[in-house]
Amino acid sequence: MFLVVGLGNPGSGYAANRHNIGFMAADELVRRYSFGPWRKKFQGQISEGELNGQKVLVLKPETFMNLSGQSVGEVLRFYKIPVEDVIVLHDELDLPPGKLRVKRGGGHGGHNGLRSIDAHCGKEYRRVRLGIGHPGEKSRVHGHVLGDFSKAEQDGWLMTLLDAVAAEFGRLTKGDDGGFMSKVSAIVSPPKPKAPKKDKPAADKPGGDKGEKGDKDKDASTEPQAGEGINDLSGAAKVRLERADTPVSNAASAMAEALAKAFGKKK
Repeated sequence: MFLVVGLGNPGSGYAANRHNIGFMAADELVRRYSFGPWRKKFQGQISEGELNGQKVLVLKPETFMNLSGQSVGEVLRFYKIPVEDVIVLHDELDLPPGKLRVKRGGGHGGHNGLRSIDAHCGKEYRRVRLGIGHPGEKSRVHGHVLGDFSKAEQDGWLMTLLDAVAAEFGRLTKGDDGGFMSKVSAIVSPPKPKAPKKDKPAADKPGGDKGEKGDKDKDASTEPQAGEGINDLSGAAKVRLERADTPVSNAASAMAEALAKAFGKKK
């Protein structure tokens, strides 16, 4: 059994904050895999489901960020889950927006939610660090993390990141942290397609003319070469291009509505 913890602060006033990206990721995970309804328990909200044949609990502590460890500790003791099977989703100042890293153990890096979990449960859990970027000056950090995501962020990298994390989350339950990071990165920032190489024009022979052969060469150069176009793109880039020509999926629409609802709560 795994315990997935999304960190954030409870209440509509915090719902759209950068500090609450852990809550947002937890919500999308539960929605995508049709986990059970949220229930108030263990000083938080908890949902149950199954992923890759294993039971997964998803927890959103409602103790406020600084006391998150109290809620997490209660769940671990009740279900007798080892701390090594805990995965925490949280905001990360030291990563650019949309970037992601997974690590096990280590320090809390000044994050009060992690600090509380360390104190109540130990440090050997996995952390999925979701980049929100640094404002540049220490004096602006508080306002940055407790500020709302901009409309451009909501409609851009944030939706893509949350969708990718949920889509590839099964890799974490299999212990494939590296594969998870690679796949999410490819979805959020797909490689740009390479431009086709241009053939160098053949030098004319002295005294000769191109004649029929020259015309054939000219015609051949204007025809599409085998393998060029969308089939040459990487899987992720190809999907992104194909999506541009197709209607938005039900999953994307559902997530967009969920985000709109969260961001619309705060007036």
